Amino acid sequence: MNWSKSNDVLGSVNRGNAVESGLCTLCRADCQGKCETWMSSMRGREILYPRDFGLVTAGSGNTTHVGVSYNSLRIQGLNYGATGPVNSDEDLLFTDVNLETSFGASEKTKCRVPFMTGALGSTFIAAKYWDSFAAGCALVGAPIVVGENVVGVDREAEMSNGRITKAPELERRIDTYMRYYDGYGAIIVQMNVEDTRNGVAEYLAEKYGDKVIVELKWGQGAKNIGGEIEVSSLDYALFLKKRGYLVDPDPEKPEVQEGFHQGAIKHFARHSRLGYTNLSSYEQVRDEFYETVNYLRELGFKRISLKTGSYGMEANLMAMASASETELDLLTMDGSGGGTGMSPWNMMESWGVPSILLHSKAHEYASHLAAKGQRVPDMSFAGGFGKCSNIFKALSLGAPFTKMICMGRAMMIPGFLGANIEGVLHPERREAVNGNWDKLPASVARYGSTAEEIFTSYQDVQKKVGKDEMKNVPLGAVAIWGLVDKLSAGLQQLLCGARKFSLEEISRYDIASGNRETERETGVPFITDVMDETAKRILDM
Repeated sequence: MNWSKSNDVLGSVNRGNAVESGLCTLCRADCQGKCETWMSSMRGREILYPRDFGLVTAGSGNTTHVGVSYNSLRIQGLNYGATGPVNSDEDLLFTDVNLETSFGASEKTKCRVPFMTGALGSTFIAAKYWDSFAAGCALVGAPIVVGENVVGVDREAEMSNGRITKAPELERRIDTYMRYYDGYGAIIVQMNVEDTRNGVAEYLAEKYGDKVIVELKWGQGAKNIGGEIEVSSLDYALFLKKRGYLVDPDPEKPEVQEGFHQGAIKHFARHSRLGYTNLSSYEQVRDEFYETVNYLRELGFKRISLKTGSYGMEANLMAMASASETELDLLTMDGSGGGTGMSPWNMMESWGVPSILLHSKAHEYASHLAAKGQRVPDMSFAGGFGKCSNIFKALSLGAPFTKMICMGRAMMIPGFLGANIEGVLHPERREAVNGNWDKLPASVARYGSTAEEIFTSYQDVQKKVGKDEMKNVPLGAVAIWGLVDKLSAGLQQLLCGARKFSLEEISRYDIASGNRETERETGVPFITDVMDETAKRILDM
């Protein structure tokens, strides 16, 4: 399906081909605008409304619902009543909607908003903009995930007897988040095969204890092989191979080194190992997984999560059953299509289960477990989210089990934008913040020439941290506040329209299928069938 590259009502334009999330297929850190997410990072909830009020009228262009996607679900509304912890005798406003949520088995993790980041791991773009990502998420009370391989690719990390004894990059990432952490949100550290071998869990347990959530990784929606990065240094490629990674082409081969020196070979790809390749049955995977979880609990971790990818139905259920039986705190189900790193393009385009289908089956399996009296793990849905409407639909589709929506690229865009603006406004910081601009583009300058003018959220952040501390807050973090402000206000409006004044009140009755195929695949009734019997009973009164 081809998505529109521009929205005249909002004044947003995609630089490249648009996807369902509203982002471009290829999102650039140096982009000068101006997709909806990019604009929202500066202007917050202002971008919820048609531009040029007083001069325009506006009408929806979304009149057809073809195929099975989140865009083929419609959001229901009610014209009376109110549910949630509110006084229904009073007139209510959308700002009365409470978006706080929590997840966890025995120890709950509180979040101010139902948004979290995808795993931001060893990709260089994650490292370069981490200060903005971490500070911004901590300030808004959202969890952030330190992705896989951060320790393994850190040249300053030290190992002894095959175990990490010093991990400065990992510590930087955790400490940056904790600087603004106020009891809402969480820092989640993901571990893959290499991280487990390198002793990351033991290192975390000794240094941070239960301040962090440990996340085991089975996969992601972007690819079904291990994590990858690309490096342009032969020396660094050799270092990574000595750390135990697959590096392709092999930097130790003389012919490869000659090709690099001659300029034919310019990059090396570093790949991670696959997990469970020595196992051949569900029972073996289950037993080994249980042993891993028990070992982490023995180390002292009270909160453990699992991230799985867009594998088929057996793996989908396997992840849910394992998370249930081991009483994990969160299970992230990542549908196909996303990607914050360098996943092989053909694989990203073609492999795995699309998000809405994966999430629909996850709800079906969760409902089956619940009917048997088994605990259902709290879930987070991931896989191409960037708009408040689709966030609402995903929370509704997975209700009451889905507590969070995980976003990868959408939560990174504000970091890029803020860093680029900061690099122009403060040239002395440009290199430190990885700014890409020499001057403000017209798409930004139209709003002003200072951070206070450009970012509608600037004063909100300053009120939270104080004027003295504000000079230490990256503008990328201010931009994340702006994006979350827009997503939160939009989600509040949709919940208010459904007469749900608390996030926990959302249910599957709040959405309907826009076509029969979507109804068949999701189990969500077709739009004119919803409450049709109720309407007919009124006719017969």
